[in-house]
Amino acid sequence: MTGFAADHAGATIRPSPNFGERRGGLRPEIVILHYTGMESGAAAEDWLCDVRSEVSSHYLVHEDGRIVQMVREADRAWHAGKSSWRGVTDVNSQSIGIEIVNPGHQLGYSPFPRKQIAAVIALCQGIIARHGIRPDMVLAHSDVAPGRKVDPGEKFPWGVLARAGVGHFVRPSLHRGGSLLARGDAGEGVATLQGMLARYGYGIAITGDYDLATATVVSAFQLHFRPAKVDGVADRTTVQTLRRLLEALPLVAG
Repeated sequence: MTGFAADHAGATIRPSPNFGERRGGLRPEIVILHYTGMESGAAAEDWLCDVRSEVSSHYLVHEDGRIVQMVREADRAWHAGKSSWRGVTDVNSQSIGIEIVNPGHQLGYSPFPRKQIAAVIALCQGIIARHGIRPDMVLAHSDVAPGRKVDPGEKFPWGVLARAGVGHFVRPSLHRGGSLLARGDAGEGVATLQGMLARYGYGIAITGDYDLATATVVSAFQLHFRPAKVDGVADRTTVQTLRRLLEALPLVAG
């Protein structure tokens, strides 16, 4: 691919060789937000456009708000890796990926600048409008790949995006103390929690055992929806927040 017209007005085009056709008749129904986790935006942009990396995203949003498009929205970018959401395992074929420049947890994780978030919001609004994407399908990389990925992380302002009409979010329930369910617990209560997480979309088996896999998914949920404390323990505020999110789901979901 030597060039293409930008899907997002104002985006700079820098084609990546790392893309393909969407498979199995899937179309964009998910937006996945990532952070780059590299020392600079320039390095991340170069890597996403390097054939040796075998990774790409549709867009990269720099800290100053500049937007670079690397793959057409019609095509399949290679950004999600091994992942799943609501039973779909080829998430790349069902999604549009946005990389947001940030050094990430390993290199000095920092707050996301206002100009950058404003650009992410405008970009997402356009994608949502073009493809009819539901609010509950604007996701974190950590949602579709719990444990393997933690981006864009607990500092990402999901509430700000939601107030602009991007994403599905409720104000986290107030912490009322005490754990409800944790590693080593078992029984109907654990199975109910697992079922709620699965209904929302997370890839989790309903076993009734609060094992490492369950704690990992709970941590992923907390990263997105209850970031004040990410510990994999299903305390009361975590469970209450999950219940309220499920109650607020669009009727077509779940």
